[in-house]
Amino acid sequence: MNDMSAKPEPAPREPRVRKPEWIRVKAPVSKGFHETRKLMRDLNLNTVCEEAACPNIGECWTKKHATVMILGDVCTRACAFCNVKTGMPRPVDPMEPENLAVAAAKMGLEHIVVTSVDRDDLPDGGASQFVKVIEALRRNTPNTTIEILTPDFRNKSEAAVEAIVTARPDVYNHNLETVPRLYPTIRPGARYYASIRLLEQVKRHDPSIFTKSGIMLGLGEERLEVHQVMDDMRSADIDFMTMGQYLQPTPKHAKVADFVTPKAFDAYAAIARAKGFLLVASSPLTRSSYHAGDDFERLRAAREEQLAKKAATV
Repeated sequence: MNDMSAKPEPAPREPRVRKPEWIRVKAPVSKGFHETRKLMRDLNLNTVCEEAACPNIGECWTKKHATVMILGDVCTRACAFCNVKTGMPRPVDPMEPENLAVAAAKMGLEHIVVTSVDRDDLPDGGASQFVKVIEALRRNTPNTTIEILTPDFRNKSEAAVEAIVTARPDVYNHNLETVPRLYPTIRPGARYYASIRLLEQVKRHDPSIFTKSGIMLGLGEERLEVHQVMDDMRSADIDFMTMGQYLQPTPKHAKVADFVTPKAFDAYAAIARAKGFLLVASSPLTRSSYHAGDDFERLRAAREEQLAKKAATV
Protein backbone atom coordinates (compact mmCIF):
# COMPACT_ATOMS: atom_id res chain seq x y z
CA MET A 1 0.00 0.00 0.00
CA ASN A 2 1.34 3.43 -0.98
CA ASP A 3 2.02 5.96 1.79
CA MET A 4 0.11 9.00 0.53
CA SER A 5 1.71 11.19 3.21
CA ALA A 6 5.24 10.58 1.96
CA LYS A 7 6.99 13.71 0.65
CA PRO A 8 7.90 13.73 -3.04
CA GLU A 9 11.54 13.32 -3.94
CA PRO A 10 13.21 16.70 -4.54
CA ALA A 11 14.14 17.48 -8.13
CA PRO A 12 17.79 16.70 -8.81
CA ARG A 13 20.01 19.76 -8.90
CA GLU A 14 21.96 20.49 -12.03
CA PRO A 15 25.69 20.09 -11.48
CA ARG A 16 27.42 23.43 -10.91
CA VAL A 17 29.67 24.34 -13.81
CA ARG A 18 33.24 24.70 -12.59
CA LYS A 19 34.90 27.95 -13.61
CA PRO A 20 38.16 27.63 -15.51
CA GLU A 21 41.37 28.75 -13.85
CA TRP A 22 41.55 32.03 -15.78
CA ILE A 23 38.24 33.31 -14.35
CA ARG A 24 38.86 32.68 -10.66
CA VAL A 25 39.61 35.52 -8.25
CA LYS A 26 40.50 35.69 -4.57
CA ALA A 27 37.94 36.70 -1.93
CA PRO A 28 38.37 40.35 -0.84
CA VAL A 29 39.98 40.68 2.60
CA SER A 30 42.20 43.80 2.45
CA LYS A 31 42.01 46.86 4.68
CA GLY A 32 41.34 49.07 1.64
CA PHE A 33 38.36 46.92 0.68
CA HIS A 34 36.75 47.30 4.10
CA GLU A 35 37.45 51.05 4.20
CA THR A 36 35.75 51.53 0.84
CA ARG A 37 32.74 49.50 1.93
CA LYS A 38 32.41 51.51 5.16
CA LEU A 39 32.55 54.83 3.30
CA MET A 40 29.78 53.71 0.91
CA ARG A 41 27.64 52.62 3.86
CA ASP A 42 28.24 55.83 5.85
CA LEU A 43 27.14 58.00 2.92
CA ASN A 44 24.19 55.77 1.97
CA LEU A 45 25.61 55.08 -1.49
CA ASN A 46 25.11 51.98 -3.63
CA THR A 47 27.75 50.45 -5.88
CA VAL A 48 27.32 48.28 -8.94
CA CYS A 49 30.41 46.43 -7.68
CA GLU A 50 28.27 44.84 -4.96
CA GLU A 51 24.84 44.81 -6.59
CA ALA A 52 26.09 43.11 -9.77
CA ALA A 53 28.47 40.79 -7.87
CA CYS A 54 31.48 41.95 -9.88
CA PRO A 55 34.43 39.50 -9.71
CA ASN A 56 36.90 42.40 -9.57
CA ILE A 57 35.50 44.00 -6.41
CA GLY A 58 38.41 42.87 -4.24
CA GLU A 59 41.06 44.38 -6.51
CA CYS A 60 39.18 47.61 -7.24
CA TRP A 61 38.04 48.36 -3.67
CA THR A 62 41.51 47.62 -2.33
CA LYS A 63 42.72 50.44 -4.61
CA LYS A 64 39.72 52.57 -3.50
CA HIS A 65 38.12 52.45 -6.94
CA ALA A 66 34.34 52.03 -6.93
CA THR A 67 31.55 52.39 -9.48
CA VAL A 68 28.77 54.27 -7.73
CA MET A 69 25.20 53.32 -8.65
CA ILE A 70 22.75 56.22 -8.34
CA LEU A 71 18.94 56.32 -8.30
CA GLY A 72 18.66 53.54 -5.72
CA ASP A 73 19.31 49.82 -5.80
CA VAL A 74 16.02 48.61 -7.33
CA CYS A 75 15.65 48.41 -11.11
CA THR A 76 12.40 48.63 -13.08
CA ARG A 77 13.62 45.97 -15.52
CA ALA A 78 14.57 42.31 -15.15
CA CYS A 79 17.42 41.48 -17.51
CA ALA A 80 18.39 37.81 -17.53
CA PHE A 81 22.07 38.53 -16.86
CA CYS A 82 21.81 41.12 -14.08
CA ASN A 83 21.87 40.58 -10.32
CA VAL A 84 20.35 43.96 -9.36
CA LYS A 85 16.95 43.73 -7.61
CA THR A 86 13.82 44.29 -9.70
CA GLY A 87 10.67 46.03 -8.46
CA MET A 88 9.23 49.44 -7.69
CA PRO A 89 12.08 51.78 -6.71
CA ARG A 90 12.01 54.22 -3.82
CA PRO A 91 11.86 58.01 -4.41
CA VAL A 92 15.04 59.62 -5.68
CA ASP A 93 17.38 60.71 -2.86
CA PRO A 94 17.99 64.49 -3.18
CA MET A 95 21.19 64.20 -1.12
CA GLU A 96 22.70 61.55 -3.40
CA PRO A 97 24.68 63.93 -5.68
CA GLU A 98 26.37 65.72 -2.76
CA ASN A 99 27.03 62.46 -0.89
CA LEU A 100 28.64 61.00 -3.98
CA ALA A 101 30.84 64.07 -4.42
CA VAL A 102 31.89 63.84 -0.75
CA ALA A 103 32.86 60.20 -1.25
CA ALA A 104 34.90 61.07 -4.35
CA ALA A 105 36.74 63.77 -2.41
CA LYS A 106 37.43 61.51 0.58
CA MET A 107 38.75 58.74 -1.66
CA GLY A 108 40.89 61.22 -3.60
CA LEU A 109 39.57 59.92 -6.90
CA GLU A 110 41.25 61.08 -10.10
CA HIS A 111 38.55 59.30 -12.15
CA ILE A 112 35.05 58.22 -11.12
CA VAL A 113 32.49 55.97 -12.80
CA VAL A 114 28.80 56.64 -12.13
CA THR A 115 26.07 54.26 -13.26
CA SER A 116 22.43 53.67 -12.33
CA VAL A 117 19.55 51.26 -12.31
CA ASP A 118 16.87 51.66 -15.00
CA ARG A 119 14.19 54.07 -13.78
CA ASP A 120 11.39 53.71 -16.32
CA ASP A 121 9.05 55.11 -13.63
CA LEU A 122 10.61 58.59 -13.86
CA PRO A 123 9.55 61.04 -16.60
CA ASP A 124 13.16 61.54 -17.73
CA GLY A 125 14.41 58.07 -16.76
CA GLY A 126 16.65 59.64 -14.11
CA ALA A 127 18.67 61.81 -16.50
CA SER A 128 18.34 64.89 -14.27
CA GLN A 129 20.00 63.00 -11.40
CA PHE A 130 23.00 62.26 -13.62
CA VAL A 131 23.20 65.99 -14.39
CA LYS A 132 23.09 66.89 -10.68
CA VAL A 133 25.80 64.31 -9.91
CA ILE A 134 28.10 65.68 -12.63
CA GLU A 135 27.55 69.24 -11.36
CA ALA A 136 28.22 68.23 -7.73
CA LEU A 137 31.44 66.48 -8.73
CA ARG A 138 32.62 69.51 -10.73
CA ARG A 139 32.03 71.73 -7.67
CA ASN A 140 33.61 69.45 -5.07
CA THR A 141 36.34 67.64 -6.99
CA PRO A 142 37.02 69.73 -10.12
CA ASN A 143 40.09 67.69 -11.07
CA THR A 144 38.24 64.37 -11.08
CA THR A 145 37.42 63.10 -14.55
CA ILE A 146 33.88 61.74 -14.85
CA GLU A 147 32.68 58.63 -16.65
CA ILE A 148 28.99 57.82 -16.72
CA LEU A 149 27.34 54.51 -17.61
CA THR A 150 23.68 55.24 -18.29
CA PRO A 151 20.55 53.24 -19.06
CA ASP A 152 19.01 53.55 -22.52
CA PHE A 153 16.29 56.08 -21.49
CA ARG A 154 13.95 54.10 -23.75
CA ASN A 155 10.71 55.90 -24.63
CA LYS A 156 12.02 59.11 -23.07
CA SER A 157 12.58 62.42 -24.84
CA GLU A 158 15.90 63.00 -26.60
CA ALA A 159 16.23 65.96 -24.25
CA ALA A 160 17.09 63.50 -21.43
CA VAL A 161 20.33 62.42 -23.10
CA GLU A 162 21.10 65.91 -24.37
CA ALA A 163 20.85 67.33 -20.83
CA ILE A 164 23.50 64.86 -19.65
CA VAL A 165 25.76 65.58 -22.62
CA THR A 166 25.43 69.33 -21.97
CA ALA A 167 26.70 68.70 -18.40
CA ARG A 168 29.86 67.38 -20.12
CA PRO A 169 30.99 64.09 -18.61
CA ASP A 170 34.40 63.07 -19.91
CA VAL A 171 33.21 59.61 -21.00
CA TYR A 172 29.66 58.55 -21.90
CA ASN A 173 29.24 54.78 -21.64
CA HIS A 174 26.16 52.78 -22.52
CA ASN A 175 26.51 49.02 -22.92
CA LEU A 176 24.93 47.02 -25.73
CA GLU A 177 25.49 43.91 -23.51
CA THR A 178 25.00 41.25 -26.21
CA VAL A 179 24.26 40.60 -29.88
CA PRO A 180 20.85 41.60 -31.33
CA ARG A 181 19.62 37.99 -31.69
CA LEU A 182 19.84 37.41 -27.94
CA TYR A 183 18.02 40.58 -26.85
CA PRO A 184 14.55 38.96 -26.47
CA THR A 185 15.88 36.53 -23.85
CA ILE A 186 18.86 38.39 -22.33
CA ARG A 187 17.80 42.05 -22.44
CA PRO A 188 14.03 41.94 -23.11
CA GLY A 189 13.25 45.46 -21.86
CA ALA A 190 15.71 47.09 -24.27
CA ARG A 191 16.10 47.47 -28.02
CA TYR A 192 19.48 47.03 -29.68
CA TYR A 193 19.15 49.78 -32.27
CA ALA A 194 17.74 52.22 -29.71
CA SER A 195 20.98 51.79 -27.77
CA ILE A 196 23.03 52.38 -30.92
CA ARG A 197 21.03 55.55 -31.63
CA LEU A 198 21.63 56.83 -28.08
CA LEU A 199 25.40 56.62 -28.58
CA GLU A 200 25.09 58.26 -32.00
CA GLN A 201 23.12 61.07 -30.35
CA VAL A 202 25.89 61.69 -27.81
CA LYS A 203 28.49 62.09 -30.57
CA ARG A 204 26.18 64.23 -32.68
CA HIS A 205 25.56 66.61 -29.77
CA ASP A 206 29.22 66.79 -28.61
CA PRO A 207 31.90 64.96 -30.65
CA SER A 208 34.56 65.76 -28.02
CA ILE A 209 33.01 63.43 -25.42
CA PHE A 210 34.49 59.92 -25.50
CA THR A 211 31.87 57.23 -26.08
CA LYS A 212 32.18 53.70 -24.82
CA SER A 213 30.17 50.48 -25.00
CA GLY A 214 30.63 46.83 -24.14
CA ILE A 215 29.29 43.34 -24.55
CA MET A 216 29.46 40.10 -22.60
CA LEU A 217 30.71 36.93 -24.24
CA GLY A 218 29.67 33.40 -23.35
CA LEU A 219 25.90 33.85 -23.73
CA GLY A 220 25.64 31.83 -26.93
CA GLU A 221 26.68 34.50 -29.43
CA GLU A 222 28.36 33.52 -32.71
CA ARG A 223 31.72 34.92 -33.78
CA LEU A 224 30.36 36.73 -36.84
CA GLU A 225 27.60 38.27 -34.70
CA VAL A 226 30.28 39.80 -32.47
CA HIS A 227 32.03 41.17 -35.55
CA GLN A 228 28.76 42.76 -36.66
CA VAL A 229 28.33 44.43 -33.26
CA MET A 230 31.81 45.90 -33.71
CA ASP A 231 30.78 47.30 -37.09
CA ASP A 232 27.57 48.75 -35.63
CA MET A 233 29.56 50.41 -32.85
CA ARG A 234 31.99 51.92 -35.32
CA SER A 235 29.10 53.20 -37.45
CA ALA A 236 28.01 55.09 -34.30
CA ASP A 237 31.60 56.42 -33.92
CA ILE A 238 32.11 54.70 -30.55
CA ASP A 239 35.64 55.23 -29.29
CA PHE A 240 36.12 52.43 -26.77
CA MET A 241 34.83 48.84 -26.81
CA THR A 242 34.95 46.44 -23.86
CA MET A 243 34.43 42.66 -23.94
CA GLY A 244 34.27 40.39 -20.89
CA GLN A 245 33.11 36.93 -19.86
CA TYR A 246 29.49 36.60 -18.72
CA LEU A 247 29.20 34.93 -15.31
CA GLN A 248 25.89 33.61 -14.02
CA PRO A 249 25.06 35.52 -10.78
CA THR A 250 22.53 32.97 -9.49
CA PRO A 251 20.84 29.78 -10.79
CA LYS A 252 17.81 31.94 -11.73
CA HIS A 253 19.80 33.92 -14.27
CA ALA A 254 20.78 33.03 -17.84
CA LYS A 255 23.22 30.13 -17.99
CA VAL A 256 26.78 30.45 -19.22
CA ALA A 257 26.80 28.92 -22.70
CA ASP A 258 30.58 28.95 -22.99
CA PHE A 259 33.69 30.06 -21.12
CA VAL A 260 35.58 32.01 -23.76
CA THR A 261 39.34 31.48 -23.57
CA PRO A 262 41.83 34.33 -23.07
CA LYS A 263 43.22 33.52 -26.53
CA ALA A 264 39.79 34.02 -28.09
CA PHE A 265 39.40 37.34 -26.25
CA ASP A 266 42.77 38.43 -27.66
CA ALA A 267 41.61 37.50 -31.16
CA TYR A 268 38.43 39.56 -30.79
CA ALA A 269 40.52 42.49 -29.52
CA ALA A 270 42.78 42.36 -32.57
CA ILE A 271 39.78 42.46 -34.91
CA ALA A 272 38.21 45.36 -32.97
CA ARG A 273 41.42 47.38 -33.16
CA ALA A 274 41.60 46.77 -36.89
CA LYS A 275 38.09 48.18 -37.21
CA GLY A 276 39.25 51.52 -35.83
CA PHE A 277 38.38 51.79 -32.13
CA LEU A 278 40.61 54.18 -30.22
CA LEU A 279 40.81 51.65 -27.40
CA VAL A 280 39.77 48.03 -26.82
CA ALA A 281 39.65 46.12 -23.52
CA SER A 282 39.03 42.41 -23.98
CA SER A 283 39.65 39.67 -21.42
CA PRO A 284 37.59 37.25 -19.30
CA LEU A 285 37.62 39.62 -16.29
CA THR A 286 37.08 42.85 -18.25
CA ARG A 287 34.10 44.86 -17.01
CA SER A 288 32.83 48.30 -18.06
CA SER A 289 34.60 50.18 -15.31
CA TYR A 290 37.55 47.86 -14.67
CA HIS A 291 40.77 49.95 -14.78
CA ALA A 292 38.61 52.85 -16.01
CA GLY A 293 41.00 55.55 -14.83
CA ASP A 294 44.02 54.05 -16.59
CA ASP A 295 41.90 53.42 -19.68
CA PHE A 296 40.80 57.07 -19.75
CA GLU A 297 44.42 58.20 -19.89
CA ARG A 298 45.04 55.76 -22.74
CA LEU A 299 41.95 57.09 -24.54
CA ARG A 300 43.23 60.65 -24.34
CA ALA A 301 46.66 59.61 -25.57
CA ALA A 302 45.14 57.64 -28.47
CA ARG A 303 43.04 60.61 -29.55
CA GLU A 304 46.03 62.97 -29.40
CA GLU A 305 48.03 60.55 -31.52
CA GLN A 306 45.18 60.26 -34.01
CA LEU A 307 44.82 64.05 -34.28
CA ALA A 308 48.58 64.45 -34.71
CA LYS A 309 48.58 61.96 -37.59
CA LYS A 310 45.69 63.80 -39.28
CA ALA A 311 47.47 67.14 -38.90
CA ALA A 312 50.62 65.68 -40.42
CA THR A 313 48.77 64.62 -43.59
CA VAL A 314 47.14 68.01 -44.17
